[in-house]
Amino acid sequence: MDINYELYKVFYYVATSLSFSDASKQLFISQSAVSQSIKTLEKKLEQPLFIRSTKKVSLTPAGKILLKHIEPAMNLIQRGESQLLETGALGLGQLHIAASDTICRYFLVPYLKEFHKKFPNIPIKVTNATSQDCVALLEHGKVDLIVTNFPNVRLNQSYIQKTVLDFSDVFIANPSYFNLKKKELDFEELTRYPILMLDQKSTTSEFLHRIFLQRQLELVPQIELSSNDLLIDLARIGLGIACIPDYCLSHESKDLFILKTKEQIPKRQLAASANPNLPFSLSIEEFLKLLPSCTNLAIHESKC
Repeated sequence: MDINYELYKVFYYVATSLSFSDASKQLFISQSAVSQSIKTLEKKLEQPLFIRSTKKVSLTPAGKILLKHIEPAMNLIQRGESQLLETGALGLGQLHIAASDTICRYFLVPYLKEFHKKFPNIPIKVTNATSQDCVALLEHGKVDLIVTNFPNVRLNQSYIQKTVLDFSDVFIANPSYFNLKKKELDFEELTRYPILMLDQKSTTSEFLHRIFLQRQLELVPQIELSSNDLLIDLARIGLGIACIPDYCLSHESKDLFILKTKEQIPKRQLAASANPNLPFSLSIEEFLKLLPSCTNLAIHESKC
């Protein structure tokens, strides 16, 4: 079907802003030109893409399907333009990484520092998102590379370029509030204490709930948060027993201890992933070289 790229471009801006006037401002064209472009596209596709009312604009089911395919293409074009405009030393271009705040703070910072020292003219952009949301950013071509928790049911294993860290989830508490330092608890005993953990939208929460359900136990947290740092702070003041990745403890003081549990929580990994359906830039290759490799991930697609 012969449809001008500009029509899809106008559709993208209207669909993402859900406003004909906002799209006209972003595209520097009149609102009537935007409306005419959408009418032309709808005529060519032989179906409506938007539901128009006096108060708001919304996508039709057909419009939602089209946006799902147009958005990655537009992001890919924009990334290509950015890399050409921002190309620095060695022609590597911008490096755009997405990771959670915990992974950024406790794992990525030294490698970002090393990359910046090695390639000071290459722009680095970091987007903070949960491990689940990082996968969506990668699939839609909004970032070059993600570093996320694994297992992650939303992560296509063919995306994994390198597994970079083995870690364990541990339960921590302040001994001044919980006299458990010399005890070994089973999971059933643990559920009787106030548990602090990440919210249900996280891969960590999914993982822990699954582990407890395998033993016919229901894990009901007293407090759910979106930050491991806050979990540590609340455990320190005695509000409960927090579950965090063990690598977060490296910078913490000694007023917290790791509880001993009779059952072992399976180890997890951090995985660095890129979308194989998108161009693999030299920036990604150079950054991946700086990251360590682990060898314990039992999936054949991984390159580590």
